[in-house]
Order: sequence, then structure tokens, then C-alpha cells
Amino acid sequence: MEDIEFFDICEKEQTAASPFLEEEKEDDDNVTDRFWNVANQSKGHKLGEKSVEEKIRSKDASEGVGEDSDSSGEIQEHYMNNGNNNNNKTMKYADRVRILNLRRNLNQLDNIAKEKDLTIQKAREELSACQLRIEMLTKERECTETEIEEEKETGNIAAVFRLQAMHRRLCAELGNEKDLESKIALMLKENVYKMWQIEIEQGKSGNLREQLEQNEEELETKCKERAEQRIQKEKTAARMAERKQQAGKKKEMEAQKEYEKGHQKVVEDVHRNHEKAVQFLKKSMLRIRQKEAKEELRTQEHMEKRIQAVLSLKNNITSNRENLRTLQVRDKARVLEAKKQEMKMREVILAERGDVTKEIFLHKRHMELERQKQEFTEQQKSQKIEIVARILQEEAYVKKQKKHQAQTEALRSRSKLQDSLRWRIKTWQYIENACEDPAAAVLQKSWRTPSACSSIDDKSSSVVDSSEKISQDTIHENDEEDDEEASETLAEPEFTGLWTQESNLYKVPKDETDPKPLGASKMERKIFTENLEKLRSRIIHKQVVSGHEFKGCPFYSKPSLVHFKDFDVGKTYKKKIILINASYSVNFCKLVGVSEHLKDFINIHFDPPGQMSAGMSCEMVVTFKPMINEVLEGKVIFLAQNGSFSIPLKCTTKRCVLALDKELIDFGTHVVGETISRTIILTNRGALGTRFKLQTSAGDNGTRTTTKSSLERMVSPALNGITSEEKASSSPVESSMYENKEQVSPVHTEEVIQHVGLRESQKTEISLGSSHIEQFSQDASITEADLEAENAESTPELMPEEEPVEITLGKVTEGEIGPFSSIKLQIIFTPSVPGDVRAEFEITFDNPNCKPLHFCVIGVSVDVPVWVPNPNIDLKICMYERLYQDCIIIQSRAKAALRLKFEVCKELSNHMELLPKTGYIQAQSSFSVQLKFLPRHSLPEDAGRYFDKETRVLEVPMTITVADKTKPIEFTVHAIVTTSDLEISPAEVNFGYCTICEAVQTTITLTNKSILPQEFGFVGLPEFVEVQPSDGFGTLLPQESLNLDVIFKANKAKEYSFELTCKSEINRQFKLSCKAVGVHPPLELSHSLVQFAATALNDVSTATLYVINSHVSLNRFTHAVPRIGKGEIAPVGPTSFEFLVPEDSPVTIMPSVGTVLPGKKCLIQVSFRPVLSEQLIREEAVQMLCRADAQRMMLKKIHESEMQRRRDETMTGKKDGRKPSYATFRQPSRVRSSKYATASSGFEPPKPEEIKTNSEEYIAAQYSLIRNFTGKFERYIIPCFVASGDIDEKRGSENLNYSPYNTLYLELHCPAVAPSVVVTSDNGKNIINFGEVAVGHRIIKRITIQNISQEQLALGFSILNPNGPFLLVSPVGNLDPGENQFLFISFCPNESKLFFETLDIRSIKATLTLSIIGHGLAPSIACSVEGEVLNMGYVIAKEKVTSTFKIQNTSTLPLRYSIKLESLSQTRDKERQRLPFFITSPPGKTDFVGSQNYSGLSVFSVFPVEGVTEPGKSQEFTVTFSPDHESLYYSDCLKVVLFGKEIAQVIWLKGAARNHMMFVEGGDPLDVPVESLAITSPLSEEAAKGELEEPAKSILLNLEYIQAEISGTPAMRELKIGAIRTVQFASKKNVEFSLDSLPLLQQKGFTIEPVKGTVDRGQIKCISVSWMPPADFDPDHPLTVAAVLTLKGDIKESYKVLFTARVVST
Repeated sequence: MEDIEFFDICEKEQTAASPFLEEEKEDDDNVTDRFWNVANQSKGHKLGEKSVEEKIRSKDASEGVGEDSDSSGEIQEHYMNNGNNNNNKTMKYADRVRILNLRRNLNQLDNIAKEKDLTIQKAREELSACQLRIEMLTKERECTETEIEEEKETGNIAAVFRLQAMHRRLCAELGNEKDLESKIALMLKENVYKMWQIEIEQGKSGNLREQLEQNEEELETKCKERAEQRIQKEKTAARMAERKQQAGKKKEMEAQKEYEKGHQKVVEDVHRNHEKAVQFLKKSMLRIRQKEAKEELRTQEHMEKRIQAVLSLKNNITSNRENLRTLQVRDKARVLEAKKQEMKMREVILAERGDVTKEIFLHKRHMELERQKQEFTEQQKSQKIEIVARILQEEAYVKKQKKHQAQTEALRSRSKLQDSLRWRIKTWQYIENACEDPAAAVLQKSWRTPSACSSIDDKSSSVVDSSEKISQDTIHENDEEDDEEASETLAEPEFTGLWTQESNLYKVPKDETDPKPLGASKMERKIFTENLEKLRSRIIHKQVVSGHEFKGCPFYSKPSLVHFKDFDVGKTYKKKIILINASYSVNFCKLVGVSEHLKDFINIHFDPPGQMSAGMSCEMVVTFKPMINEVLEGKVIFLAQNGSFSIPLKCTTKRCVLALDKELIDFGTHVVGETISRTIILTNRGALGTRFKLQTSAGDNGTRTTTKSSLERMVSPALNGITSEEKASSSPVESSMYENKEQVSPVHTEEVIQHVGLRESQKTEISLGSSHIEQFSQDASITEADLEAENAESTPELMPEEEPVEITLGKVTEGEIGPFSSIKLQIIFTPSVPGDVRAEFEITFDNPNCKPLHFCVIGVSVDVPVWVPNPNIDLKICMYERLYQDCIIIQSRAKAALRLKFEVCKELSNHMELLPKTGYIQAQSSFSVQLKFLPRHSLPEDAGRYFDKETRVLEVPMTITVADKTKPIEFTVHAIVTTSDLEISPAEVNFGYCTICEAVQTTITLTNKSILPQEFGFVGLPEFVEVQPSDGFGTLLPQESLNLDVIFKANKAKEYSFELTCKSEINRQFKLSCKAVGVHPPLELSHSLVQFAATALNDVSTATLYVINSHVSLNRFTHAVPRIGKGEIAPVGPTSFEFLVPEDSPVTIMPSVGTVLPGKKCLIQVSFRPVLSEQLIREEAVQMLCRADAQRMMLKKIHESEMQRRRDETMTGKKDGRKPSYATFRQPSRVRSSKYATASSGFEPPKPEEIKTNSEEYIAAQYSLIRNFTGKFERYIIPCFVASGDIDEKRGSENLNYSPYNTLYLELHCPAVAPSVVVTSDNGKNIINFGEVAVGHRIIKRITIQNISQEQLALGFSILNPNGPFLLVSPVGNLDPGENQFLFISFCPNESKLFFETLDIRSIKATLTLSIIGHGLAPSIACSVEGEVLNMGYVIAKEKVTSTFKIQNTSTLPLRYSIKLESLSQTRDKERQRLPFFITSPPGKTDFVGSQNYSGLSVFSVFPVEGVTEPGKSQEFTVTFSPDHESLYYSDCLKVVLFGKEIAQVIWLKGAARNHMMFVEGGDPLDVPVESLAITSPLSEEAAKGELEEPAKSILLNLEYIQAEISGTPAMRELKIGAIRTVQFASKKNVEFSLDSLPLLQQKGFTIEPVKGTVDRGQIKCISVSWMPPADFDPDHPLTVAAVLTLKGDIKESYKVLFTARVVST
């Protein structure tokens, strides 16, 4: 065992090392390293295998050592044999493996030797210790014996007994120690023996160790060599890496130097660019400052607009008060009228005993439908009008387009003169004049280069006559009309594209592309035109790629416009243009030329690139050398493969483009004595400079000041931003509009006028709407009039030189402005007199083409240095008894501190307060005042005229008084004050009687009387009250009413009276008082609410609940007892219930009536089965019949109209002699068909009651309704009446005592949905009827199901009875929306009975249930063949004989039969390869299939082979027997198979064939019924003619006489002799037979009758043989007698008949 474990360890180590060895085989360099790793692991094994060695100690290791020695010996021999051969060779992989394994084995052997040595040492130590203990025990025993002797002598009996016990113990220990010594000695001996064996093995492996050490030394030296080689390689690699690193460092140094050089260059460039950018930066900073100034101006304007918006809002509130009152009164009147009508309707419906809710709902729905119809009619009318307008517009557009085309063609035919010649002549004239005449400079100013825009004017002025002028005017008119139509056209694209922007650039007019020879005749022109068209047809053709024709410009230019800006005459300019092929495929580009009037100035250098692929580009250089200082426009024309295109070209001269950064300078409001300056920037964006001059406008004599009284500004501070600033903002616009009237376009003028008018209307609205401002202005009107009069008196006295000038100009008022530069102009405002100041300035230029620029300066000067930035403090909407605060900021312009006093009007002193009352504002700083507003309920009475009670708007004037100043500062505080009340309606709620099993709900209305939204919540609710929705919490919008449901659920039987508290967000409380009576009924329901799942049509959902009677005691102190409020307690006993289910509801409750004993409960099952009502299905069936009849009549009439139309066509075609077009008869046929469609047919639909439920119409309508079913939700509340007592079937429930307050209610939620899966086959029937099917026969039916839902369904199927006849053959997994799938269900009954099962097709939404019905019947037949054997008898070979039999169908279903012969079965050939049955089978068993024909044809044939027999009918079968040679063993097995499976009847067919007409039948068989494979040759004809005698055949007759006590009956046997009926052998009509040896037979006791005779054809005669044993018969010796039977027919035959007889006992 020790060695077995050792070798197992070795094998495991070897297995673990196998991956290492495989890798070692692949890479020899790693072998040594891994070998040393494994060697180290083996050293580790020495320490880790101690546990294994400890197990080895306790086992017998002798066998293991032996095996180890054998294995090590084998290894040594193998190694020694191979060692010599490997000395001088390189060590191979297998040798290394062997060394490794050998080293492991040797190490393991050494370990075992060490362990054995250690074990021997321990055993020796234990043996010496044991011997030492034996010596000590021996000495103690001797001492004890001596002590016993001594004590005996002294007579100390107790000590003697004690010492004897000690002596016995020592003897026992001594014996144990001796046994242990013997065992240790034996173990030591065995270990020593094993140690000797191990030493022997070590001695044997000594040579092996030496060889192994040599090999290991070799391996170590090789490893060292390889390690040195690796170190050398690593050193070389390190040197290479150092070289690479040094090279990389050199490259980095070079790159660093290059980078520094580049960086230095970049720094220099940056310095240069910085110097350049500083100049542009200054300009940019100027622009930024200008932007900031504009932004400040915009913010000021925005603040003004906001102030105007606030004022307009107030005006709108004031103006809309009356409208709001009117609307409210009208709405209230309408609501009252509607309520009156509704009450009247309710009274009428109640008088008629109708459903009030339903009738009112229907009436509202009818009114809504009428309104929708009216809206739809109006919408249709408007759409019709719009369509007619569009049609008329399109017709007008088409007419104008046709007219324009006609006029254009006429114009082209007239004006195709010599345009190019005219341009060229004019250009050359100019050049000649410029070269010869010194006054060419004057001509350059007056003459204009012809362009696309001015060509028509030149023509009309110089060349064209008056008729051409008229045509040009017509063109202008038509162009205008076309522009208008283009703007109004209806055919607009869905979105704009490149074609809308650039398509006009590439249009080539026909006039320019059709150059004609000058001075040619009409014939020459015609020939030239034809040649040009031929040339174009060869060059230009359409480009079609992948079925898409390219349309558009074939080449794109970059840039799209060749523009030479700001050119100088005499200089040369060049521009490079890139042309890109934008077509679908290869194209070419050819330069045609430039516009005629540009040929003298433009030169184009273009090398044709040849064919260019799509996306490729080529270059072109355009050179422009101007000779005149005029603007030139034209185009460069090219020709491509699919058409011509052009690039627009434009040349513009230098010009001045001057502009101001602003047209209005607003200094704002400043205190008198300050000096403020603003700048305005004049910019020249053109390339031509000019001189400018800044001065006041011609109509403005210096600076104009408008002085306004301080009182007026004090009275109307709110209108400062509207009057003065509005005027200031609108005045420059108006002035610029009037002064620059020639510059402004008409459209722009209209916009400006509209804007100004809008401003004026806003002013008037503001002035009219501000009632409080009007009051102040009226109060101050007298003072204004006085001041104006004083001003008027003082005005004549002032001299012009004494008028103060407040707005002055800076130092720069004139100078030169260069190209692309700007100049700052300074404006200084020094206010000296309070009031508005306005001045207008004009900038004129020396360049006559530059028009003057105007701008306006305004400012306001005030003498009060303190003001309120926001004069209107809006506190928005405030509630009573709530504190609101705001901070008011006051600004000071003064240069010293001022004392301020804040005052509130007396009327609002109790509601509003300003803190502090007095304060000091520091110089040029701000001061904040705290405004506190606490509106009380007495505010409407206290405020007086400051408060509007209808709109609840509060406007309070506030005053700030500045010390030493007479003018106070006023501002206004606005607020809208509203209430915080919430109204609950009704104020008291009575829930009535409520059982503890249900909840009673009532609706209350909570109304917010405030114009602010308020949060509310019902707090501190009792546990039996619930408020919904949102648990009684929510937010009410202004003036909103919200319906809340208060749900009361009594927890015990008592009278309830409580209050509900509703709190608002400001902690106001509103109470609602409630009353109720709690009822504890005698019975209770386990569930009062049943929520059915969404149930498909014809599906069933079921729920269960219990009716519980928990009333078992009348003790009301221990538990709650049934009672009504505080009334009497219900009696203990049986309690009855009855559920009252509504009629025609899809809900069924079982049982609906019952009695529950005390402490018991009754199970109730509630079923929900949604179905379509029969009346609805019948009505749908009638509608479907009507639709089908209408469609049929429509098709019929359309067919008739089509036939009539064809007849009319034929008649008209014959008359006119031509075939009419389709357009001539299309419209009449439509008219006739529409007339026929409207005609009513004579079809009378049946009444819905006449539709039968099993008719096809009913099924189709049901299927249609199911498919179109949209779903329905119904809610039923089923009352359950409770009465004390037991229901007696005889008495009924008349005597039961019940109270209506004890009624329980069961609420049912019944959602019905459309089925997701329906059956589409068999008219949608869910019943699958297989009918009658034979037992064992299988029928498969296909059912089509369809998914009529909008999502994919995963189908599941219920499990059919695994032992039943039904089987789902092909289940469906998934069903897509609208998909049809087939289900195949088979029915195979196994017994005769009626079968029924259901198959559930489950999906996520619903379940479809299929009912499967089938009737199994056992097929039964009756056969006319008796005994199951049909004997065909004897027949002459090669002749036929037929026989018939009948099979009758005695079952009630048709039987499909088939006839099968055993000889024709497929397994027949295999069976014939086996041993014959007479060898393998027991005696008495025969084979059904006997001899067969040599020809291969079947001996027996049957007709018919297959067919169907109806119930009660019979089928006759004909069997034909046709042998081809003589044999007595023809046989076959005929099987009647029903339905291809069941064998219903088996018939054995037998027959015999003879070559002659006679035969003998009977006797015991002497041969086997299998023919020999050898075929005997038949007799020759001569032998047949001469009556030759055949050799005798043997017949055995065995007779057994039964011996009995009484005289026994003789033994009887028969022989049959027959003659075959045949047409052959006509000479012989009968057969003669005779039997000889009759005396001998009689002597032996045989009696034979007859002995001789004749047999006619077709007849059989029997020879009777009987035997009685003679007196001398010996029973032990059976009797045998032979006789010869001779037959004479066509030939003579002899049979040797052997008669054997014996006696047998019973």
C-alpha cells in the first residue's frame, strides 16, 4: 500500500508536470529553467509529504517496497541500456523527462529510507523503555512478595490482603509489558527487514545515482552556458537600447533647437501682429463702447415700455369693469335659465316616471352634437370658400402666365436686332473719343456703361422706336404682375432649398445663347439655326444615372459671384475661380465667353480640363482692366455636356458709405448746474474719403429749450416717461422721416407711419385711461395757465443773445474722414433752467453723392435733487389681515445731505405705514424706506375714494417732503385687496343609516372666494371619515369651486354627530357638521367589492366570497352585537339572505338564497360572463343584410350603366364613323352611377325577431360585432337582503322579519374587452364537433385562429386529458397582430362512447375556450364465410376458378376497408429466408401461405381491393384461384382491414391443383406442405395420350379403436375420391376407382364400403373405412395392412393405401 501511494503521487506529479514538459518540447531554451523549478518543487515535497509518510508508517509496506524495487530496477535497466548511447549526443526531450522521473523516484526512495530509519530508532527506544519497565516491575513484584511473607509472619491480615492486591496488579502489568515487548520486537524485526530491502534497492541504484548526477551536472553546465548566452544577448540589447536612446536624445535636441527657432520667429510675428492688432483693438473697443451705450439706451426704453405696460394694464382694468359686470350678469342669467329648464325637464321626466339622469345626459349630449354639427357646417363652408378662392386664383395665374409668354415671344421676335453690334459700336466710339478728344473725362461722368439693369433704358432712349417703348412698358407691367403672382402663388415648396436661391444665377436667356450671323438673309438664318440645333443635339444631351436625370447647374463656382470691389481705372485685377463638377457622372466644361459689354474689360484664362469626374474641380483666372469709372455687371458663360451655365460678374467703383452709430442722444434727467458730455461716432465704411461739417439743422436756430413748470412736473410724475421721453423717442424718427423723405422706400415709410401712429394711439389710451392723473392735471390747470401767461409776458422782454444755450458741440465740428475710418463727435449738455431740452444737428459732406445725416439730442433738467426711481409701488394682490412689506429706494443728486419726511394719507394711516418717519439722505447716494401694509376688514370704509369696491383695487398716494424745498416728491402704492374666505356647501351633512360593512359617500362643494389660489386641507379627521381626492388636501384656484367626496364608514352601531375642520394655508378654520346612524347587520360579507379582471367576450371570470354569521351571543359587553343604532339587538339563530341580481345582467351568483347558522359561513361564487345580447346581434344581422343588398344593387346598376354606356358608344361610333374618346363618356357614367346609387331597391329587410340563432346571418353578425367590439365597463351593485330566521320551502319568506337598514351591498366592477384571439374558421364557431369516428381511427381538424389585437401575443394552451382521445397536434407559440395561424386537433377514440373536453387558449389579455365534441363508435361487420376458411377446391393446373363472399357493415358509420393478402405483404421475403415452419414450429401449426405460382403471379386475387361500405350495406368480394402447376398446398391469408389499421376479418384461402381430372383426399400427411425447389418435367404428349400408369403414391390411414368396458364402437375413417369439372379431357366423362386386397383387409377386421365405383365430373364420393380389432389381435403390436387403390380417368393412377390400427384405452 505504501508503494501504491508512492507511485500514485509520482503519477500525479508527472501529470501536473505534463503541461510543462509539452512546453519544454516546443521550446528547448526554457527546459532547464523549468527543470530547476520542478527540482525545487520536489524539494518542497520532502517537507509536504510527511503526512503521507505518517500514513505509511501504520501500514504494511513490504509489498510496496518490492514493487518499488521492481519499478526502479526496470528504470535502471532502461536507463543503463540507453545511457551509453546518449553519452556523446545531445540530451533529448525524452531523456530529460526520464532524468526528472528518475530523480523523483530516487528522492522518494531516500525519503522512505529515512522514514524507516526513524521508525526503527523509535521502535528500539520503545523496546528499551519496555524492557526497563519490565525490570522495574519484576523488582517491585519481588519486594511485594517479601513484604507479604513478612506480614504473614506478623499476622497483619489487612496488610496481607493489600499487598496481595498489589502483587496481582504488578503481575498483570508485567504480563502486559511482556506482550508489548514481544509486539515491539516483532515490529522492529519487520522494519529492519524492510530497511534491508530498501538498502538493497539503494545499492542497486548506486550506479544509476552516479549516472544521474553526471547527467544533472551536464544539465547544470548547459544551463549556465545558456544563462551566459542570455546575459550576453541582454547586454547587447541594452547597448542597442542605449544607442537608440542617445540617438533619440540627439533628435530631441535638434527638434528643441528647431522649436526654439520657430518659437522665436513666432514671437517676432506675434509682436508684429500685436502692433497691428492694437490699432484694430482700439477700433473694436470703440465699437464695444458704442454697443454698451446702445444697450443702456435699450434698457431705458425697456423700462419705459414696462411702465407703459403697467399703466395700460390699469387702463384696461378700468375699461373692462363694465364689460365684466355685463358678462357676469349675462352668465348668471344663462345659468339660471339653464337651471330652470333643467328643473322643468326633471319634473316632466319624473311625471313620466323616466330616468332623470339618463334623459338629462342624453339631452346634453344632443345639444353638444348639434353644436358640433353647426361648427362642422361652418367649417365646411369656410373651406369651400377657401378652395373656390384658390381655384380662381390659380386660373387667374395661369391666364396671366399664358399672356406673359405670348407677349415675351412677340417682344423677342421684334427686338432681335443687333444688340451685340449696338453694344460693340457704342464701346468703340467711347474708346476712340477717349483716345482722340481731350474732353473724354467729361464723357466718363455722363456716359454710363450698359448693364443688365440699364440696358432697357438705353434702348428706349437711343435706338428703340415708340413701338418698342410700348413693348418695354408692357414688359415692365408684366414683370410686376409676375412678381405679385409669385408672391401669391399657391404652389409653394414644402421647404426652401438651393434651387430657390441660386437657380436664377444659371438661367441662360435664349437671346444670349442664340447668336445669329449679322446681315444674313432669312434662308441663311434658318440654315444657321438648323446647323446650330444639330450641333447642340450632338454636344448637349441629358445626363441620366441609375434612372435619375440630373437637373440644375452642372458646375458650381467658388466663389459664386466674381466681384471686383473698389477698382481704380488703369490698374489690373485678377481673381482665381474654381469650378466643381456637381453632376452625377463625368462631364466637361467649355468656355463660351463673357457678356458683350464686358469683352473690352474682362479677359479670361481657362484651359479646358477635358472630362471631369463628379466632384472634381478646375481653375479659371479672370483678369479685369478697367478703362471707365462705372459699375459693370455681366456674366461668364460656359457650356457643359448637359447644358450651358453662367457665373455672374460684377465690378464696383469706390464710394463713400457714411453712417452714424445713433440718431438720438438722450442725456436723461440731470440737476441744474451739472455738465454732461456724450459722443456720437461718424463711420465711413467705403473706400473713398470726404470732408464733413457738423452744424445745427436749417430749421433749428441753435439750441432749443422747452421750459416746463415745476408744478406740472410735480403733479404728473408718473407721466414723465410717457410725455417727455416718448416725445423725445418719437421726434427723431419723425424728423428723419420728413427730412429724408427721398431716401426712404415706400414700404419703409408705411412701416414708420404705422409705428408712429401706434405710439400716438398708445399715448391717447394712456391719457384717457388714467383717471387719477386727469384729476391731478385738472387741479393744477389754473397754475399752469398762470405760468404760461407769465412766460408769454416775459418772452418778448428777453433778447435773443440772452437765451441760455444748454446743448453745445465739442471741439471737432468739421474735418476730413478717410476711407474705412471713424471720427468721434462730442455733444455737451449744461442744464441751466428746469425743463425739457431738444436740439437737432446735421452733418453735411463735400461729396455730392453723400446725403446729409441728421441726429437729435434731448435732455431734461430738474431743480429737485431727490427722486424715486420706481414711482409706482405695486404690492400686487393682498389678503385681509395679512402683513405685506416692501422696500422703497430714494436717490439723491444733491452734493449735500438732505432731510426727508415720509407721509401717508390720513385715510390709510391704520392700514399702511412708512418707516422711518424721518431720515437723512447723504450726498449722491440712496436711502431705503420700509413700507408695511396690513389691510383690515374696515379698509373699504376707511380708504374712501382710494379704494374701488367693485374691482378691489387700492391706489394710495404717498408724499416725501424735502427740507427747504417747496415741491414734494410723490409716488403711488397700488394693491388689489381680496378676501381669504372658503365656503363649504352644504353647511350640514346627514349620512343617514350606514352599516359597518359599507361606506356612505356624499359630495360637498368647497369654493374659494379669493382671487388668489389657496391651499386647503381637512385636518383632525375621525378614523371613520375620509375626504377624497388627495385625502382632503389641495389647492383652489381663484373663484374656483371643487367637489369633494366625504366618505363615512361606521365602525360600530350608534348615532354619530361630529364636525369636520378645513384649514387654509393662513390657518383659518371652516367647520362642516355631520350626522349619521351606524347599523350592525346580523350577517356580513367577506368582500363587499369584487373587481373582475378585464374579461373578453364569451370568457368567464369567477370570484368567491363568504356570507358570515358571527352573531352567537346577546351579550353586548363582550363583543359588538347586531343592532340598528341603539335599537333592539337582533336574535341569535339562523339568518337568511337573498341576493337580488338584475335581469339580463352578465353576473351570476350561486347560491343566491340561503341560510347561515350562528358561527358558520356560506360560500358564494360570483361569475362574470360578458356576452353580446341577442337583440343587438339580430339588429346587426339586419343591417348587414341591408348593406349587402345595397352593395349588390349598386354593383348591378353599375354593370347595367356600363353596358348602356358601351351600347351608346357603339351607336355614336357607328354614326360618327370614329371611336369616342374616354373623356366623352367618363363624366356621364359617373352621374348615372351616382343616380343609381341613390335609388332605393325593393329589398325588404327581415325583422330582427325573424333572425334565428343558428342561421348564418346570426353567426356572421355575431362574428362582426366581436371583431369590432371596443370594450365596455359596467358597475353593478347587488343588494343582499338579510332576515332573521330559516327559509322554509313550504312557507316561503313571507313570515321572515327583516329591516331595509340591514341590507348588505355587493359592488361588482365588470370590465369587458374584445377578445384578442378569435376563431375565423367555420363562421367563428367555438365548438369543434368531430361527429362519429370509428374506435382506433384518427381524424384531424384544422381550426384557424386570428389575433385581432394591436400587439403580439404569446399563447398558452390548457392541458387536454392525456388519456383521452383528443390531442393538440400543433400548438402556436406567438401570434402577431392580424396574423392567422392553424391549430390541428386530432380525435382518436379508444372506446365506443361520447367524448367532450374544453381547450383554453390563454393570452395575457383573455382566454378563448374551445369546446371539443366527438363520438367514438366500434366498427362491426358480418362475413358470409363460415369457419374463417374459404376452400376453393381442386382445379386443373393453369385453369381458374372463382368464389364470392359478402361483408356487411353492421355499424352506423361508413367503413373504409382494404383487402390484403399475406403473400403480398412487405415482410414476406424476410420470412421466406427463415427455416420452414415445420422445423421450427410445434406440431399442428401450419403456415397460412402455401405454394405459389412459378410465374410469380399471385395464386389468389380478390376484387375489389378497397372501398367504403355505407351503414347497413353489404359488399360482395370475388376470389379467383389460378394455379400454374400441380400442388396440393396452395393457401393464402386474406385480411379485411378497416381504416388502414384494424383487422376486422381473417379468411384462410385454400386450394389444390392437379394435372389430371381425378384426385384422392383424406388420410394422414406423409410429407411436408412445402414444395421442393426442383421442378419435375411434365409428361410428354405421347405418354399422356397412351394411358401410361404413373408410379404408385402412398396414403396412410391411421385408425384408433377406443377400448371400453362395454362394447366399443369401431374406428372410422374416410377417403374422398373426386373428379374435377373441366373443359379438358372431353373423352373422359367420369372417373373409375377400385380397391384390391379386400379379403385380407376383412380378415384383419377392416370394413370398406364401397370397394369400387364411378365419380362424375364435379362430384366427390367417400370410401368409408371402419375397423374392429379381431379376437387374435395383440394390443402391444399395432396392425398394418397395405392395399392398392386404382383410379382411371384421363390416365390411370395407383395409390398404395396403408391401413394402421391400434387399440387405445380411455
